[in-house]
Amino acid sequence: MSVKVRYFASLGDLIGRNEDHMDIAGHVTVADVWREATGEIPMPPRTLVAVNQEYADLEQVVHDGDEVAFFPPVTGG
Repeated sequence: MSVKVRYFASLGDLIGRNEDHMDIAGHVTVADVWREATGEIPMPPRTLVAVNQEYADLEQVVHDGDEVAFFPPVTGG
């Protein structure tokens, strides 16, 4: 299946890119997408996730054509 992966703000800096297009086989969760896309880079604590522009958790199943986005924690001031 084909999945678009986006990394926002400091996560893009951490990963070294802002976007990936991935072909992944099998039953895949958001956590699997992170591991497949980033290799050895651990996910920072409190990272926010969205699938198709709706907040999701790391166990949500990803489907063909989905967009998975990772955001650093948002703070206000």
